[in-house]
Amino acid sequence: MLSKTHNGIPFRHLIPYFQYQSRSTLPLTTPLRQGNHRMRAFSVQTILRSQKSQVHAESTHHFTYHAAASFSAKYKKFDPSNHVFHFNLYNRIQTQKRPKSKRPASGQDAFFISRVGDTNAIAFGIADGVGGWEDSGVDPADFSHSFCDYMASAAYEHKPDSNESLLTARSLMQRGYDDVCNDGSIEAGGSTASIAIASEDGKLEVANLGDSGFVHLRLNAVHSYSEPQTHAFNTPFQLSIVPASMLARAAAFGGAQLCDHPKDADVTQHTLKHGDILVFASDGVWDNLFNQHLLQIASRLMVRLGAWKASEGGILVADDLKPYTQAKDSMQRPLTLQSVLAIEVARAAKAASMNQRADGPFAKEVQKYYPQEGWHGGKVDDICIIVVVVSEDGKSEAIKSKL
Repeated sequence: MLSKTHNGIPFRHLIPYFQYQSRSTLPLTTPLRQGNHRMRAFSVQTILRSQKSQVHAESTHHFTYHAAASFSAKYKKFDPSNHVFHFNLYNRIQTQKRPKSKRPASGQDAFFISRVGDTNAIAFGIADGVGGWEDSGVDPADFSHSFCDYMASAAYEHKPDSNESLLTARSLMQRGYDDVCNDGSIEAGGSTASIAIASEDGKLEVANLGDSGFVHLRLNAVHSYSEPQTHAFNTPFQLSIVPASMLARAAAFGGAQLCDHPKDADVTQHTLKHGDILVFASDGVWDNLFNQHLLQIASRLMVRLGAWKASEGGILVADDLKPYTQAKDSMQRPLTLQSVLAIEVARAAKAASMNQRADGPFAKEVQKYYPQEGWHGGKVDDICIIVVVVSEDGKSEAIKSKL
């Protein structure tokens, strides 16, 4: 099921001081039509399944999620050995906001991956600080990184057996946003958000607001993907803190206040399978890589490493993914399937962003709506990616028992 947006509204030029912060790459002169969104390339391929993959265990299916992140700040050299985060389900999450010195080197982009309470479910997400706030003397990273810290803490401390309401992707986004708004050290700022919760039974819920987003890969094909929410070109939906002084100036000029909230996010439900790959990323990836390119990167690595196997009937998933997703004991930094995938996507997006000859998705959109700009090549930006490899517990044992 593809995520669709129904609540886009036209951008209105009523307030010279503040209405929505736009990306600071191009001047905004022409509003887009209502509900018009930047589309991403979609790979239409037949999903090949083997008879072997049709075995169903009689008991309830349980899934494990292997996650990693990679990132690179704008105008900084990408270092694959250091610009990577290896998630461990059993690591303790810091329940307080991190100081700036402890933030990952991801610029205005931020991410989090956290266990949900004492379960094997995980919550994770991407937040892209809106760069337009820099024009007002605000560091967009303060909002996005704090937002992710608060969501990680909320997920980690969640008690499903208590009187707390069910944790959903949207409610987690709301919790993080409320905490940021109540943080007296953050006076202004804004961020997009793509938040997910993957439960032990293989269900995935995603709340997506703005132009960060995700792609769901299955058996060498794009199974589903999100569509960006934008008010106008380069002006995504965004959560914001607007100072009273800006609101007063806006009111003085007669403009209507526009504000996005977690309730405006697109929420979609997905059913995961053994061997699926989830890629969540900021627009630093989606502006520079088409979905087809990302699929090629993942397919090449999955087949080369043995996690996906080519056969006469199509692509098969290895019955046991543990040899690929669990790091071996080593004095060196561990490399896993998920971390290699995240690093390679980040590397490709970084290279494409600096390539001034090959036109990426952002260049295609500029050429469509602003042909007079003569834009070619990539779009330099902060880059942040989370990769999750899905494995079904006991998959290999269940198959062996049927042989």
